[in-house]
Amino acid sequence: MKESEDIRVSAKAIIVKGNKLLTAKKEDENGFFYTIPGGGQNHSENLEQALVRECLEEVSVEIKMKRLLFIRDYIGANHEFPEHAARKVHHLEIMFEAEIINGTPENGSEPDNGQLSVEWLPLNELEKFRLYPKVLITHLKNFSEFKEAVYLGDVN
Repeated sequence: MKESEDIRVSAKAIIVKGNKLLTAKKEDENGFFYTIPGGGQNHSENLEQALVRECLEEVSVEIKMKRLLFIRDYIGANHEFPEHAARKVHHLEIMFEAEIINGTPENGSEPDNGQLSVEWLPLNELEKFRLYPKVLITHLKNFSEFKEAVYLGDVN
């Protein structure tokens, strides 16, 4: 398998405090959009180590990984970004609830590509923002009631 056809596994953090979601703010030709912190797992690194490292690098906080919330496939050819289809992007994202144990959220030492700042978005107003993956907008409104992790499917 060519490297461009590999499946990329990443750990993502759902950090909620005071009914607000911690996000990275970015911008493209359509305006501002938001993503949750986290990123690719390195070889010989477990998911918890990846999540802790990525949160420190991107949003400058130490976190404690809590429970598994969501698993998502993202197969670029099935979605609206043609550059992802051309590169044969396939991501497997594993999203965990996480808690900040040290630090104040701000751009970290290695912010995500295009990351402008760190922002807290109100959970009850997520539909007003371009949050990716979009499917989180619906699921995060009542995630505290989830009894088990949810497989979201191949969604954007």
